[in-house]
Amino acid sequence: MSIEVRTVSELADLTAVDGLLADIWNDEPGGVLLGTELLRALAKCGNYVAAAYDGTALAGACVGFFGPPGQRELHSHVAGVAPAAMGRAVGYALKNHQRAWALDRGATLISWTFDPLVARNAYFNLAKLGAAPVEYLPDFYGVMHDRINGDEESDRLLVHWDLVGGAPLRDDTAGGVVALGRSGERGSLDGEKLLVAVPHDVEGLRRSDPAAARRWRVAVRDTLTALLAGGARFTGFDRSGWYVLRRPS
Repeated sequence: MSIEVRTVSELADLTAVDGLLADIWNDEPGGVLLGTELLRALAKCGNYVAAAYDGTALAGACVGFFGPPGQRELHSHVAGVAPAAMGRAVGYALKNHQRAWALDRGATLISWTFDPLVARNAYFNLAKLGAAPVEYLPDFYGVMHDRINGDEESDRLLVHWDLVGGAPLRDDTAGGVVALGRSGERGSLDGEKLLVAVPHDVEGLRRSDPAAARRWRVAVRDTLTALLAGGARFTGFDRSGWYVLRRPS
């Protein structure tokens, strides 16, 4: 059956949404992530609380809230897909529903944060949706102690998704200078086009070799913050695991 996405506001639906998100992030089933009470308040005040369904089964969920008055911006705080629904484009359906919902309410931008080390999320956000990273946020949430983030610092990239004029960021790696290589080795920060690698599977690396995951965190943080401070801007993420940045001519 096809995936259906709709906003939810009833207590039973909100409880199911929070349960799904908690099961995705936490090791113990039946926990709480945001809490039904907070979701109820967000929905009642006109914010975005949506669920994706595969028939009657809950396949994913997304929660967002509006930014400062006058900025016409929705901040997408959390989104997750049930393990059984992976590979069904549930995340893409949720983001497109969120885009249409935001535009209907006068918003022209959606922002969110993501872990810059997670390659599949980087590709989805930049190359598929066209969200543009605008700021590197070191240890933004503090240590989160959950299944996905482990016990390391929670660096994030803040992205802006232009709902009106945005386009996928699909710059290729040809001719780029390697600023951070595939083995985590530091390269050169000089050049017009710079390439920054991330691990193939950082979540697996956190479980198998936490020290190596931490070294990657520091290397990517140092490289990206230096490039951004020098005026470079993201122009793509290659499917093989490279951020592509360019300096203005």
